[in-house]
Amino acid sequence: MLGKLLLPEIKSLIAERKLSILKEILSDWSPADIADLIVDLSAQEQVIIFRLLSNVLAADTFEHLEVETQKDLLKAMAKSEVAAILNEMSPDDRTALLEELPSAAAKQLIQLLSAEERKIAQTLLGYPENSIGRLMTPDYIAIRPEWTIKETLKFIRENAEDKETLNIVYVIDEKGKLLDDIKLKDFILAEPNEKVADIMDGNFVVLNVHDDQEDAVEVFKKYDRIALPVVDKFNVLIGIVTVDDVMDVAEEEATEDIHKLAAVEAFEEPYPTISVFSMVKKRAVWLTVLFFGQTLTAFAMGYFEDELSRAIVLSMFIPLIISSGGNSGSQASTLVIRAMALGEVDLIDWWKIIKREVLSGLSLGLILGTIGFFQVLFLSQFISALDKYLVLIGLTVGFSLVGIVLWGTLLGSMLPFILKSFGIDPATSSTPLVATMVDVTGLVIYFTLAVIILSGSLL
Repeated sequence: MLGKLLLPEIKSLIAERKLSILKEILSDWSPADIADLIVDLSAQEQVIIFRLLSNVLAADTFEHLEVETQKDLLKAMAKSEVAAILNEMSPDDRTALLEELPSAAAKQLIQLLSAEERKIAQTLLGYPENSIGRLMTPDYIAIRPEWTIKETLKFIRENAEDKETLNIVYVIDEKGKLLDDIKLKDFILAEPNEKVADIMDGNFVVLNVHDDQEDAVEVFKKYDRIALPVVDKFNVLIGIVTVDDVMDVAEEEATEDIHKLAAVEAFEEPYPTISVFSMVKKRAVWLTVLFFGQTLTAFAMGYFEDELSRAIVLSMFIPLIISSGGNSGSQASTLVIRAMALGEVDLIDWWKIIKREVLSGLSLGLILGTIGFFQVLFLSQFISALDKYLVLIGLTVGFSLVGIVLWGTLLGSMLPFILKSFGIDPATSSTPLVATMVDVTGLVIYFTLAVIILSGSLL
């Protein structure tokens, strides 16, 4: 916000080359505020700003930028400037940047790192994509159980400057195996001559380096931690994951699910920067699938062609019928998908859900069916074709709505379970997909009931 407010003044200082004044101003700003400022500047102005910042402040600011902005800056900067920023970046944020780059570009940037940082970067990039290993940082404080509290606090003071977080300190044995995690306040409240082992309780939660990143989101939610240790298969502590990194994963996951709910393939870059060609490609696949799905609707209407030709009046209620089924199915699907995402329901809960949705669908169907019946009565005041068989047409519409809403609700609630049982993301049962499926079956229900109720009269 600060950068937005002072943007004209900052641009003026750059244009007038009053860089010493600008450097002094920026030295008091937070990295987040400087990042907000940079996105509204030209590429040349962005580079000037970065040249005025200290290496530490430049790296912290760089970490707050979107990946696309980071890429543009790397292209505009000199190699020495890029090297300074990359070496100062936290390992987890640097890994996030490197994995977004083409492999050739990533290799070039890795060569700019110091020997120690290069080893860390290569190790983290060596873990599977979307694994906890790509998300973690090796910057943490580890201590031994036989140390005194006094020795521990001294060690923390001497080694904590470049660590990711100081809120949690990790206890390891002589082989590096994790024994416990202890809050910093516990050391402050303990007696100086007490041993670390005296305040250990052995109650800690870990992530495995090969776990999926989405698993970390669930663990953080469950245990409400700000950081979690990461271990290998031998329980050796190799890094930590902090809540800010997990929030980024949760945001990406939520965005991907929202895209799928709208029948769009997930974007790999932000909406404003993705090319029109890529966006069309992401959207065209599902639109094509849904288009062919809607062809079945034409087949359904063709099957009941005779009934339609004898009772054209039935066609005016088709949009009402199929939209109600699609809407109820979309509601149920969205509720179940969200419940799955929050861990409130799992595959074993399908029978409990189906019982709930039968009651819900029947209740909603009765409500809409009643409204539909009276809507037919109301429309008869303006459409004379309804007069002769008014009650029968009203009953057809009313019972059809009950059946279609019930069916839509059941289909929408069960489709996520079916997809998940086959290892497919439940979010794929998106609103358009459910609506398309209910459209076809809804027409069959509507015309079947019309034949039953209106047979011998209108039909």
